[in-house]
Amino acid sequence: MTILKVACVVPTYNGQRDLQRLLDSLGSQTIDFDTLIVDSSSSDGSAELGRECADHFLQIPSREFNHGGTRQRMVELYPDYDVYVYMTQDAYLEDPQALARIVAPFVDETVGAVCGRQLAHKDANLLSQHARSFNYPATSQLKSMADVHRLGIKTCFMSNSFAAYRRKALMQVGGFPLHVILSEDMYVAARMLVAGWKVAYAGDACCRHSHNYTLAEEFRRYFDIGVFQAREPWIREQFGGAGGEGLRYVKSELRFLGVRRLWLWPGSFLRNGLKLLAYKFSQQEQRLPVKWKKRLGMHKRYWDGPYA
Repeated sequence: MTILKVACVVPTYNGQRDLQRLLDSLGSQTIDFDTLIVDSSSSDGSAELGRECADHFLQIPSREFNHGGTRQRMVELYPDYDVYVYMTQDAYLEDPQALARIVAPFVDETVGAVCGRQLAHKDANLLSQHARSFNYPATSQLKSMADVHRLGIKTCFMSNSFAAYRRKALMQVGGFPLHVILSEDMYVAARMLVAGWKVAYAGDACCRHSHNYTLAEEFRRYFDIGVFQAREPWIREQFGGAGGEGLRYVKSELRFLGVRRLWLWPGSFLRNGLKLLAYKFSQQEQRLPVKWKKRLGMHKRYWDGPYA
């Protein structure tokens, strides 16, 4: 097997404690790689920490941050790597083999991207724990367009918190998109699959990452997800919609809570109902004024940019 040159890319903004935890965990990894940090003008010491610890460090004005564009910028500025592993600053690795394991599927030269497994943070609430167990099982799999009839939208499932991309495949499909509000990871995975590449899920490559979202945060997040889906109808056409997956999620969550936690069921119904409402409402986002979309969504700065 050819030795792959690997970069771990971390976008940062005002999360020094989280970043220190991530960098400490990267320091224990068993493979050779370079750390690339791009900081969006942090004011809490994250930039100084990144500059000190990274092999390559870039600072940009916060107004220039773009979910896809900032990630693609690092690929173009540092083109000498075969694989780019992207992590968010609030994730970290407990297993010293985690990077080696997320890179391992690239031994198959038809694999364009690999999604790692996410375990809930140790302070995660029950609903957050379920979200991770539902979306990130222990079983690895290799996916292609031949699996769409079986997996549907899950075929192109990907995460920006712990995922790796083969440079050749990434550039072939045009790189990370500039125009999406979020889900740049799913966009790239879908493009790769349509172009004939395979996408792997590495259930043995684990990071810690989760969120204890409030009801309002959950609504805003799903509003933005709906905006992405509405503006990228080709994904639904190629892979199917998320409706069936949503119902399966609700049933799974109720089973996870179980009869012993029946008192939590109303909150589960409320939360999932709000997610559905946000998603359906955002399907009509073209009819909404920008000021409404800024209030309803999570990524408010997007609506001030050129792709709003």
